[in-house]
Amino acid sequence: MNSPTLTTARLILRPYALSDVAPLVRLAGAREVAATTLRIPHPYTEQDAKDFIAKCQASTEPETRFAITRRTDGQFCGGVGLRLDAEHHHAELGYWLGVPFWGVGYATEAARAVLDYGFDVLNLHRIYASHVAHNVASGGVLRKISMRYEGCLRGHICKWDTFHDLECYGLLKADRVA
Repeated sequence: MNSPTLTTARLILRPYALSDVAPLVRLAGAREVAATTLRIPHPYTEQDAKDFIAKCQASTEPETRFAITRRTDGQFCGGVGLRLDAEHHHAELGYWLGVPFWGVGYATEAARAVLDYGFDVLNLHRIYASHVAHNVASGGVLRKISMRYEGCLRGHICKWDTFHDLECYGLLKADRVA
């Protein structure tokens, strides 16, 4: 599925391009980023980045993924997207930011834009997300975009030989405040 370009007050969310390989490796390759995400490996290589971008551009996956860039200078900051399940009209929201861009609200701004896109354009019924329990900043992002806490999946994932709890959130289209 090809992703459109979305614009927010400070960000442009656009399809990934081959020019994103170097910043993707540099930012996603940080151990701190991989430690707080479910699907980013560490180390993250140039080949990982090329494979990821090729997968995004092939548009055969039921996903919509966006590179997060700043409007002011076009600098690559991270990624955000939806893993779609058309049969059930829902999607999983996921996002990450490079360490230099933590703590300034970019994740919240990007996640809100993709949430709106999912409900308003893709006409999804439900969007859900989860975060590893120790990533409290991600829980803050999900609460700021009005997602509701739905529970904890204890010891649900194993990353780097350690089991982690997942904190789960969700939002129905009907729950949105106009």
